[in-house]
Amino acid sequence: MTSKAIVEMILVGRPQILGKKDAKDPMESQWESGIVKHPVEGKVWLGKTNLTGDGQADLKHHGGPDKAVLAYSSDHYPLWQNELDILDFRLGALGENFAIQGQTEETVCIGDIYQIGEAIVQVSQPRLPCWKPARLWKIKDLALQIQNKGRTGWYFRVLQEGYVEKGQSVVLLERSCPEWTIAVCNQIMHFRKDDREAAAKLAACELLANSWRETLRKRA
Repeated sequence: MTSKAIVEMILVGRPQILGKKDAKDPMESQWESGIVKHPVEGKVWLGKTNLTGDGQADLKHHGGPDKAVLAYSSDHYPLWQNELDILDFRLGALGENFAIQGQTEETVCIGDIYQIGEAIVQVSQPRLPCWKPARLWKIKDLALQIQNKGRTGWYFRVLQEGYVEKGQSVVLLERSCPEWTIAVCNQIMHFRKDDREAAAKLAACELLANSWRETLRKRA
Protein backbone atom coordinates (compact mmCIF):
# COMPACT_ATOMS: atom_id res chain seq x y z
CA MET A 1 0.00 0.00 0.00
CA THR A 2 1.35 3.41 -0.90
CA SER A 3 0.14 6.97 -0.74
CA LYS A 4 0.77 9.84 -3.12
CA ALA A 5 1.42 12.23 -0.27
CA ILE A 6 4.73 14.05 0.11
CA VAL A 7 6.32 16.14 2.82
CA GLU A 8 6.25 19.53 1.15
CA MET A 9 8.11 21.27 3.96
CA ILE A 10 9.75 20.39 7.29
CA LEU A 11 9.68 23.09 9.96
CA VAL A 12 11.24 23.41 13.41
CA GLY A 13 11.47 26.07 16.09
CA ARG A 14 12.62 26.54 19.67
CA PRO A 15 10.47 28.21 22.35
CA GLN A 16 10.76 32.00 22.33
CA ILE A 17 9.23 35.01 24.05
CA LEU A 18 6.61 36.73 21.91
CA GLY A 19 4.56 39.89 22.43
CA LYS A 20 5.31 42.94 24.57
CA LYS A 21 5.88 42.91 28.33
CA ASP A 22 3.80 46.00 29.15
CA ALA A 23 1.15 45.72 26.44
CA LYS A 24 -2.36 46.84 27.43
CA ASP A 25 -4.08 44.73 24.79
CA PRO A 26 -4.19 41.07 25.94
CA MET A 27 -3.56 39.95 22.36
CA GLU A 28 -0.28 41.91 22.42
CA SER A 29 0.90 40.78 25.87
CA GLN A 30 4.00 38.68 26.43
CA TRP A 31 3.87 34.90 26.09
CA GLU A 32 6.22 32.00 25.42
CA SER A 33 5.78 29.38 22.73
CA GLY A 34 7.55 27.22 20.17
CA ILE A 35 4.79 27.78 17.62
CA VAL A 36 6.97 29.89 15.32
CA LYS A 37 8.63 27.40 12.98
CA HIS A 38 11.21 27.80 10.21
CA PRO A 39 11.83 25.60 7.15
CA VAL A 40 14.66 23.07 7.28
CA GLU A 41 16.81 22.41 4.24
CA GLY A 42 18.47 19.04 3.85
CA LYS A 43 18.20 16.03 6.11
CA VAL A 44 17.02 16.41 9.72
CA TRP A 45 17.03 13.77 12.45
CA LEU A 46 13.65 12.61 13.73
CA GLY A 47 13.97 11.21 17.23
CA LYS A 48 11.43 9.61 19.54
CA THR A 49 10.07 12.91 20.86
CA ASN A 50 10.89 15.55 18.24
CA LEU A 51 12.89 16.73 15.27
CA THR A 52 16.37 18.12 15.87
CA GLY A 53 16.03 21.86 16.40
CA ASP A 54 12.41 21.71 17.56
CA GLY A 55 10.97 22.25 21.02
CA GLN A 56 7.91 23.18 23.05
CA ALA A 57 7.43 25.68 25.86
CA ASP A 58 4.39 24.01 27.44
CA LEU A 59 5.44 20.40 27.95
CA LYS A 60 2.24 19.60 29.85
CA HIS A 61 0.08 20.04 26.75
CA HIS A 62 2.62 19.69 23.93
CA GLY A 63 5.42 17.34 23.00
CA GLY A 64 6.14 13.84 24.27
CA PRO A 65 6.10 10.48 22.49
CA ASP A 66 2.48 10.75 21.28
CA LYS A 67 3.07 14.27 19.95
CA ALA A 68 6.53 13.94 18.47
CA VAL A 69 5.56 15.51 15.14
CA LEU A 70 2.66 17.77 14.22
CA ALA A 71 1.51 17.18 10.65
CA TYR A 72 -0.76 19.51 8.71
CA SER A 73 -2.23 19.35 5.24
CA SER A 74 -0.68 21.95 2.95
CA ASP A 75 -3.83 21.53 0.85
CA HIS A 76 -5.70 23.66 3.43
CA TYR A 77 -3.61 26.80 3.03
CA PRO A 78 -5.27 28.22 -0.11
CA LEU A 79 -8.60 27.96 1.75
CA TRP A 80 -7.21 29.75 4.81
CA GLN A 81 -5.65 32.51 2.72
CA ASN A 82 -8.96 33.13 0.99
CA GLU A 83 -11.06 33.02 4.16
CA LEU A 84 -8.73 35.03 6.40
CA ASP A 85 -7.52 37.35 3.62
CA ILE A 86 -3.93 36.97 4.88
CA LEU A 87 -1.41 36.19 2.14
CA ASP A 88 1.32 35.49 4.71
CA PHE A 89 -0.75 32.62 6.11
CA ARG A 90 1.49 30.03 4.47
CA LEU A 91 3.07 26.67 5.27
CA GLY A 92 4.07 26.63 8.93
CA ALA A 93 1.51 29.27 9.94
CA LEU A 94 -0.12 26.87 12.41
CA GLY A 95 3.09 25.62 13.97
CA GLU A 96 3.28 22.30 12.16
CA ASN A 97 6.49 20.29 11.68
CA PHE A 98 5.43 18.45 8.53
CA ALA A 99 3.43 20.30 5.87
CA ILE A 100 2.04 17.35 3.91
CA GLN A 101 0.66 17.62 0.41
CA GLY A 102 -1.95 15.09 -0.65
CA GLN A 103 -3.38 14.14 2.74
CA THR A 104 -6.22 15.56 4.80
CA GLU A 105 -8.15 14.69 7.94
CA GLU A 106 -10.54 12.66 5.76
CA THR A 107 -7.78 10.39 4.43
CA VAL A 108 -5.61 9.83 7.50
CA CYS A 109 -6.56 7.32 10.21
CA ILE A 110 -5.56 6.67 13.80
CA GLY A 111 -2.87 3.98 13.87
CA ASP A 112 -1.73 4.54 10.28
CA ILE A 113 1.93 3.60 9.95
CA TYR A 114 3.95 5.55 7.38
CA GLN A 115 7.55 5.52 6.21
CA ILE A 116 9.12 8.91 5.56
CA GLY A 117 12.77 8.69 4.57
CA GLU A 118 14.51 6.52 7.15
CA ALA A 119 11.83 7.08 9.81
CA ILE A 120 8.65 5.14 10.50
CA VAL A 121 5.83 7.06 12.18
CA GLN A 122 2.31 6.26 13.41
CA VAL A 123 -0.74 8.53 13.65
CA SER A 124 -1.61 8.96 17.34
CA GLN A 125 -4.34 11.64 17.57
CA PRO A 126 -5.86 14.75 15.99
CA ARG A 127 -4.51 18.08 17.12
CA LEU A 128 -6.66 19.83 19.70
CA PRO A 129 -6.69 23.50 18.63
CA CYS A 130 -5.38 25.78 21.38
CA TRP A 131 -5.18 29.55 21.85
CA LYS A 132 -1.65 29.97 20.50
CA PRO A 133 -2.42 30.21 16.76
CA ALA A 134 -5.04 32.83 17.65
CA ARG A 135 -2.45 34.84 19.58
CA LEU A 136 0.16 34.47 16.87
CA TRP A 137 -2.17 35.74 14.14
CA LYS A 138 -4.28 38.00 16.41
CA ILE A 139 -7.50 36.30 15.32
CA LYS A 140 -9.52 35.69 18.48
CA ASP A 141 -11.68 32.88 17.13
CA LEU A 142 -9.01 31.09 15.09
CA ALA A 143 -8.94 28.01 17.36
CA LEU A 144 -12.71 27.73 16.99
CA GLN A 145 -12.43 28.11 13.21
CA ILE A 146 -9.80 25.36 13.06
CA GLN A 147 -12.04 23.08 15.13
CA ASN A 148 -15.30 23.84 13.33
CA LYS A 149 -13.79 23.50 9.86
CA GLY A 150 -12.08 20.24 10.80
CA ARG A 151 -8.67 21.43 9.60
CA THR A 152 -6.88 20.40 12.78
CA GLY A 153 -3.92 18.41 11.58
CA TRP A 154 -2.70 15.31 13.43
CA TYR A 155 0.21 14.01 15.47
CA PHE A 156 2.70 11.25 14.80
CA ARG A 157 4.49 9.05 17.30
CA VAL A 158 7.88 7.76 16.11
CA LEU A 159 8.26 3.98 15.78
CA GLN A 160 11.66 4.12 14.11
CA GLU A 161 14.04 7.07 14.32
CA GLY A 162 15.88 8.28 11.26
CA TYR A 163 16.69 11.12 8.90
CA VAL A 164 13.86 12.81 7.01
CA GLU A 165 13.89 15.45 4.29
CA LYS A 166 11.37 17.62 2.50
CA GLY A 167 10.13 16.20 -0.80
CA GLN A 168 10.06 12.64 0.49
CA SER A 169 7.01 10.44 -0.01
CA VAL A 170 4.69 9.56 2.86
CA VAL A 171 4.32 5.83 2.24
CA LEU A 172 1.48 3.95 3.93
CA LEU A 173 2.79 0.67 5.37
CA GLU A 174 -0.16 -0.40 7.49
CA ARG A 175 -3.73 0.72 8.18
CA SER A 176 -5.43 -1.10 11.05
CA CYS A 177 -8.23 1.35 11.94
CA PRO A 178 -9.79 2.58 8.68
CA GLU A 179 -12.99 3.53 10.52
CA TRP A 180 -11.20 6.10 12.72
CA THR A 181 -10.22 8.86 10.34
CA ILE A 182 -9.00 12.09 11.91
CA ALA A 183 -12.21 13.72 10.63
CA VAL A 184 -14.42 11.17 12.42
CA CYS A 185 -12.40 11.54 15.64
CA ASN A 186 -12.83 15.32 15.48
CA GLN A 187 -16.58 14.93 14.98
CA ILE A 188 -16.92 12.67 18.03
CA MET A 189 -14.72 14.86 20.24
CA HIS A 190 -16.16 18.25 19.30
CA PHE A 191 -19.66 17.82 17.87
CA ARG A 192 -21.05 14.55 19.21
CA LYS A 193 -20.48 15.12 22.90
CA ASP A 194 -23.76 13.41 23.88
CA ASP A 195 -22.96 10.29 21.87
CA ARG A 196 -21.65 8.07 24.66
CA GLU A 197 -21.63 4.96 22.50
CA ALA A 198 -19.33 6.57 19.92
CA ALA A 199 -17.10 7.91 22.70
CA ALA A 200 -16.80 4.43 24.19
CA LYS A 201 -15.99 2.83 20.84
CA LEU A 202 -13.29 5.39 20.03
CA ALA A 203 -11.86 5.18 23.56
CA ALA A 204 -11.40 1.45 23.00
CA CYS A 205 -8.99 2.11 20.12
CA GLU A 206 -5.65 1.14 21.64
CA LEU A 207 -3.68 3.07 19.02
CA LEU A 208 -5.29 6.38 20.01
CA ALA A 209 -3.20 8.57 22.34
CA ASN A 210 -3.92 7.97 26.05
CA SER A 211 -4.97 11.58 26.68
CA TRP A 212 -7.78 11.27 24.13
CA ARG A 213 -8.80 7.84 25.42
CA GLU A 214 -9.08 9.13 28.99
CA THR A 215 -11.23 12.10 27.94
CA LEU A 216 -13.54 9.85 25.93
CA ARG A 217 -13.77 7.24 28.71
CA LYS A 218 -14.96 9.90 31.15
CA ARG A 219 -17.56 11.07 28.67
CA ALA A 220 -18.76 7.51 27.99
